[in-house]
Amino acid sequence: MSWWCTGIRWKDGQPAIGWYGERGERASTLGYGQRLAFVAQGERRCLGVRRAGKRTPCPTGATVPGRAGNAQCPECARLDRSFSVAADTNAADPRTYRVYLAWFGPGMVKVGITAEERGRARLLEQGAVAWAWLGRGPLMATRRTEELLRAALGVPDRIAYARKRAVRARLPAAPERAREVAELHARAAALPGWPDSLERMDCEVADHAGPFGLEGLPEPARVIAEMVIGGVVVGQLVGAAGPDLHFADGLVVDTRLLAGWELVAPVGGAVVTSVPVVEVPPAVVHPPAEQDGLF
Repeated sequence: MSWWCTGIRWKDGQPAIGWYGERGERASTLGYGQRLAFVAQGERRCLGVRRAGKRTPCPTGATVPGRAGNAQCPECARLDRSFSVAADTNAADPRTYRVYLAWFGPGMVKVGITAEERGRARLLEQGAVAWAWLGRGPLMATRRTEELLRAALGVPDRIAYARKRAVRARLPAAPERAREVAELHARAAALPGWPDSLERMDCEVADHAGPFGLEGLPEPARVIAEMVIGGVVVGQLVGAAGPDLHFADGLVVDTRLLAGWELVAPVGGAVVTSVPVVEVPPAVVHPPAEQDGLF
């Protein structure tokens, strides 16, 4: 029975690795301090399309390049986007949505929306360290509010993961993080032009330092560039945020690059990480990134 990795999943505030096989889907919960060791075998496969909790396999069983951030072939990716709220292709979605502020580091704040039923899952998936709700209402009202706040406050809708990773090990204390979010929340609440159908929400700043294991997190030294057939990853897991796994030796594993691979335990004695990595220069704290890419 083969199981293909689907990347990180945040379940009840804890990181887990998702798996997909002939018997459906499952997840393996991760614990900080545990040793992880796995090797990629076979080829990286398209994971098809997942919607409403069910996954439809790729009809052609296509392969995916090792450096791609999305484990989907072009056809499945297009189908996925045809039902995407982010791509504005599902405007008739009847669910209630929420607008949020997400803080990733000093001066790195974004505005976004998520389905209310998902709770804080979207914030965990993005690696938001501190965050607060702004309002709730119909999809198009939350979308209009998101655009209003982005333009008026001068905040982006995307922040590159490279920038988020660079500052995780040197963040200010929780009170300072909360203060920055609260100040921006107050500025947002004072703006005119909010849709009448949107319910305003009081500022209650939440923090993910605990779930992410940020205390004592090492500076990132290397980031995996891609998985390859026979490539091994080994290390002690000390933290996780968004799609990233942080190891004690400074290695960062972007689990988007694990998705689509069949990962198995290495055979033999001592093993070391053998996949291609990108060195992270210590001086690069805010690497330029206009697009939310892998590196």
